Amino acid sequence: MNDYIYAHIRSSIDTKERLLKSKQCISKIEVFATAWLQCLRGGGKLIFAGNGGSFADAQHLSAELTSRFMFDRAPLASLVLGANNSAISAIGNDYGYDQVFSRELTGLAQPADVFIPITTSGNSPNIFLATQQANKIGLVTTALTGETGGKLASICDCLCIPSKNTAQIQECHIMVGHIICGIVEEIYFKG
Repeated sequence: MNDYIYAHIRSSIDTKERLLKSKQCISKIEVFATAWLQCLRGGGKLIFAGNGGSFADAQHLSAELTSRFMFDRAPLASLVLGANNSAISAIGNDYGYDQVFSRELTGLAQPADVFIPITTSGNSPNIFLATQQANKIGLVTTALTGETGGKLASICDCLCIPSKNTAQIQECHIMVGHIICGIVEEIYFKG
């Protein structure tokens, strides 16, 4: 059992070290933080989406913004697509599960908003369709994905975590999200 524990921790550290050494990833974190900050300063909101563990990550990061992250302050405008169970079941039933995020996004988004899809594969059909819809609306999209970005990389800006391991990608998504939330909170409120 100890071998498994050590191997998992070592593998997680290795992924984070690859992320740390990637100038492209570090640069992308800065670009994404700037986009989120400009959105909020311009009166827009941050709109997250994800499936399964990525949905939980979307909720987690959105909560850091609407509540607080490192210090007490006013809430920041953020929401998660798919948090309304009645809407998800209705849209899934009436239009198909592939439409659950794109339909909700169409009703809630404004051009000043930023869309933040979170997907380890970059290939989730409902995330792909929502991102296409975000493009039609004119939203900036800052996607968190796995190693290749999958299909999503062809239609939006992706921060691709250098791993194929779902758990390690998700661990890095939360870390990167926390970094961006910290930057946004600090600059937005302390200038």
